[in-house]
Amino acid sequence: MSLVVQKYGGSSVSDAQGIKRVAQRVVETQRQGHQVVVVVSAMGDTTDELLDLAAQVTQTPPARELDMLMTAGERISMALLAMAIHSHGAVAQSFTGSQAGMITDGIHGKARIIDVDPYRVRTAIDKGNIAIVAGFQGMSRTTNEITTMGRGGSDTTAVALAAALDAAVCEIYTDVDGIYTADPRVVPSAQKIDKISSEEMLEMAASGAKILHLRSVEYARRFGIPIHVRSSFSDKEGTWVLPSPGDKIKISKGVALEQPIISGVAHDRSEGKVTVVGVPDIPGKAAEIFGIIAGAHSNIDMIVQNISTSGTGRTDISFTLPIVEGAEALAALRDAQERVGFEKLLYDDKIGKLSLIGAGMRSNPGVSFTFFKALSDAGVNIDLISTSEIRISVVTRADLLDTAVRAVHKAFELDGADTATVYGGTGR
Repeated sequence: MSLVVQKYGGSSVSDAQGIKRVAQRVVETQRQGHQVVVVVSAMGDTTDELLDLAAQVTQTPPARELDMLMTAGERISMALLAMAIHSHGAVAQSFTGSQAGMITDGIHGKARIIDVDPYRVRTAIDKGNIAIVAGFQGMSRTTNEITTMGRGGSDTTAVALAAALDAAVCEIYTDVDGIYTADPRVVPSAQKIDKISSEEMLEMAASGAKILHLRSVEYARRFGIPIHVRSSFSDKEGTWVLPSPGDKIKISKGVALEQPIISGVAHDRSEGKVTVVGVPDIPGKAAEIFGIIAGAHSNIDMIVQNISTSGTGRTDISFTLPIVEGAEALAALRDAQERVGFEKLLYDDKIGKLSLIGAGMRSNPGVSFTFFKALSDAGVNIDLISTSEIRISVVTRADLLDTAVRAVHKAFELDGADTATVYGGTGR
């Protein structure tokens, strides 16, 4: 008997029929001899609908109350799934994040996990029951308040429980058959990846691939949890995200990944670009600016600093950050403008980020040329460039992003003969 953690996204439990289908799959897994813990997201677009509802009431909802509202969606899903499982003759117990022992810090809307104490979950499965946990939420021990982990946080809940319970695998069920070389909604000819290393998946998730939440991949890599991304609408084998040799779990001889040079193309529309114009070009100013951003709890992605303009002693610093954090970051910078001494701020939320990911890119001549020539031939101009050992990222105009993705995907011969299947979901 092994312990399996399964996570079902909103598209998998979008309606009553979907919940019944998931219940049948969960019960079948238990009948195969496994202990089963299930993590669920809110049904369909429930989270977006709750956010829309809050916006109709006020444009500035208190963070605490917004978290209380947001957690309602997952509680509905877990209770309905437990009822459906009972109808199949199995016993299920549902738990909120706090009941399941998900302990977080006190930052509302983007809380981070401090500890996991799954005593009640372990007790339930040891009795032969199926445990269902509401994803995306926890509780702060310092404030005793309910918190949420941000969009995609249910993935992190599932991986954290898998680590705490020493599960054999964490299965992430979604509306496609696995991880593809590009978003199949944008590139229908994208190919499914059978196996990918945790390092490459980290880069893809950080670059905007929404199939897995970045923090869940970080957590899985740290604790050596294999992740199996697959569809809840089919029985096909999905994509395995495996720890690399040297991580906690060793990959057996003969099973090590044979990675292609290029794994895939990821894109992201959720970021905005801030340019701090006329910064005094003296030591410490960049640290001062990014200290202000850190104080506003904003996460920075790409950073570019221009060469100081001749004779002025001033430079420009540009960086990208999530659009949802843009207003707070800009307000913090404006409050500090006189102290820092910069001239003005520019903000652009009509940008898109495109990333090419693959192991061995730096040691393979010609990758950069092929990448930038494909963008040039497609008429795509570039604002920012950032690179790592296994990634090249650029920022361009949002309205050219789909064109850029398709051009790069084709240039690296990633197109497949078959059309990828997207079973559900609206992409919201």
